[in-house]
Amino acid sequence: MASPANPRIIRLEEGWNDEIKTRAIDVLEDMLDNGIRSGRSSMFGPREYVAIYTTCYDMCTQRSPYNWSKDLYQRHGETIERYLTSTVLPALRDKTGQGGTILLTELQHRWSNHQIMNKWLKKFFTYLDRYYVKHHSLPTLSQAGLRHFKSHIYDEMKRDTTAAILTLIDEEREGEIIDKTLVKSIIELYESMGMGTLEAYTADLEVPLLDSTREYYAKKRQEWIISDSTPDYLIKAERALIEEKNRVADYLNPASESKLLRVCEEEILEKVETVLLEKEGSGCRVLLANDKSEDLRRMFHLFSRLDNGLNPMADIVERFISDMGKECIQKRQARLDGGEKDKNDDPKFVKSLIALHDKYLGVIKTDFSGHSLFQKALKDAFVEIVNKNVGSFSNAELMSTFCDRVLKSGGERLSDQEVEVNLDRIVQLFSYLTDKDLFAEIYRNQLAKRLLNQRSASDDAEKVMIAKLKMQCGTHFTSKMEGMLSDLAVGSDQRSEFEEKMKQHNAKLDFSVQVLTTGFWPTYKSPEVALTPEMSKCMDVFKEWHDNKHAKRKLSWMFSLGNSTVRGAFGKKSYDLQVTTLQAVALNALNGGVTLTFEDLAEKLNLEGAILRPLMHSLSCGKYKVITKSPASNKINTTDKFVANAKFTCNMRKIRIPMASLDASHNTKRVEEDRSIAIEAAIVRIMKARKTLQHQQLVGEVLSQLAFFKPNPRVVKKRIEALIDREYLERSADNSNVYNYLA
Repeated sequence: MASPANPRIIRLEEGWNDEIKTRAIDVLEDMLDNGIRSGRSSMFGPREYVAIYTTCYDMCTQRSPYNWSKDLYQRHGETIERYLTSTVLPALRDKTGQGGTILLTELQHRWSNHQIMNKWLKKFFTYLDRYYVKHHSLPTLSQAGLRHFKSHIYDEMKRDTTAAILTLIDEEREGEIIDKTLVKSIIELYESMGMGTLEAYTADLEVPLLDSTREYYAKKRQEWIISDSTPDYLIKAERALIEEKNRVADYLNPASESKLLRVCEEEILEKVETVLLEKEGSGCRVLLANDKSEDLRRMFHLFSRLDNGLNPMADIVERFISDMGKECIQKRQARLDGGEKDKNDDPKFVKSLIALHDKYLGVIKTDFSGHSLFQKALKDAFVEIVNKNVGSFSNAELMSTFCDRVLKSGGERLSDQEVEVNLDRIVQLFSYLTDKDLFAEIYRNQLAKRLLNQRSASDDAEKVMIAKLKMQCGTHFTSKMEGMLSDLAVGSDQRSEFEEKMKQHNAKLDFSVQVLTTGFWPTYKSPEVALTPEMSKCMDVFKEWHDNKHAKRKLSWMFSLGNSTVRGAFGKKSYDLQVTTLQAVALNALNGGVTLTFEDLAEKLNLEGAILRPLMHSLSCGKYKVITKSPASNKINTTDKFVANAKFTCNMRKIRIPMASLDASHNTKRVEEDRSIAIEAAIVRIMKARKTLQHQQLVGEVLSQLAFFKPNPRVVKKRIEALIDREYLERSADNSNVYNYLA
């Protein structure tokens, strides 16, 4: 069909009044106010819509001066503005004083209507959006509609609606049930008013909400802190934080979550943290003392939300553990003051420290999630506890002796797994010692005794302990201990070879020798005792055999470390006496019922009184008195006489007769010498790298490098002076407080 040559011109008022307003706008407003009439499935059918759209299209595409695009755009805005001011705003103002829910429900209804109106007007005037709006850089029809709603409705009502929302939120906080769907729809309105941003939501709702929340929880804080114990308060605080998080998920914008929770944390946690932690009868110390694991876990999780919120809690934990450790120390002091003998073996005290450490290490792992602050608190507390000595024996010696009990046969009766656990725990305590070198010296001496006297319960356990110390302190710390074990492993092969050699000499004694490397083992007193002819002959055979195999090695005999089994006949019964070499020689001297004085024995055995006294005390004053002393007493005097005890009897056939050690458990002088060497080595290392350094800087670096002990700065100064004397260092000519390294 051909189109007419001269299409009909639509005048503005004609098209607007007769078509657009009458058939579209008035019908739309009526349906918004009164609902869709029965019988209609939608607001506008396809034919109605197309007719209205065509009218708008024709009015916008006519040639100037009959192109009504500008006028239609303007009248689109005026239509929305008129409806909002004449119908919507009065309806909302009418509901303002009738309660929050009524006002918000009306606003929800009117906002929903506005969105419908905006949608249909946009459909009718789509051609405006497509060309006129784009070419003139104007707001789109949808944007224009939103702006009119914002300026005429939202800006007028936002104070009242915000107050209504906050009232509903406070009611929900108090446990009342509110219409969350209604609140959520109004929140979405606030979000829409930002025109693509959250500015309106943030300024008009979020800021008042945060202020309201702060005020609400400030009141709650004052109520709770007076009426509740710390655990009860924290339960309420935890519940409040969960509820606020859920509130955001239910109807607030997700961007509000962190701000809202931060306000809550400040009001109900940060402002009363110290009060809660130190509250009498229910604070952190009380929870620790009563093993309230769940409450401690809650406390940790809540205060971990605050910046530096865990620091005060960690300080309390450190002080508490320190105080518990001091109680262990005071109990040991009380036992000593009560008359208990002070000795280097106090398993009760060491076990109490192990139990304390084990308990609070578990608390930190489970209740405080292994947080580094609490690990440091445990470390600092135990550094103080473990290095506080009571009595004449250091904690280093008590701990080493505890290891000795665990590792030697006849000590603690433990399974392999229990041995491993005990060693793990003692190494944890050892890690806090400042005098690690002293522990090493004592441990090495005790290890030597176990190995040489064949008192070690398990070689594997010995290796495990050395491996743990090596892991803690490095190879240098355990190299001598590893050398000792290596000596014994190598020595077993050589002993087998020598035993074959001894069979050729028809010796009356079962004679074996353990060869040790001098550098690995502790130094021992070695008296030149007068041996029996049989012993001397066996020694000569071994020396000849050894010199042939190892010509460049020098042998030194350590008679004080030897042991022997002596068959002794007392009356009709005979016994196997397990004794040291020195005891065996003394028993041989008194063989046959002879009586000898102290002086006679000293001369015959070629022993000094300081060695002979403990030797004869073990045989005549100990548990098994195989020698009779006259006059009878528990002390050896130079005037005493000794004879074999013909009346000696015992239920056991094999008897071990222990003898007091001739050597101290450790050589303090040697430890000091080793420390001096370590300090000097550190000074030279530092100065070689730095060339020039001030005194305080040098002392500070030396103290930081020494891992096995903590020297007094005065000792460091003495070692610096010694190195200056030996021309490793010199004082600066310009400043006597500055040292230069001499290559």
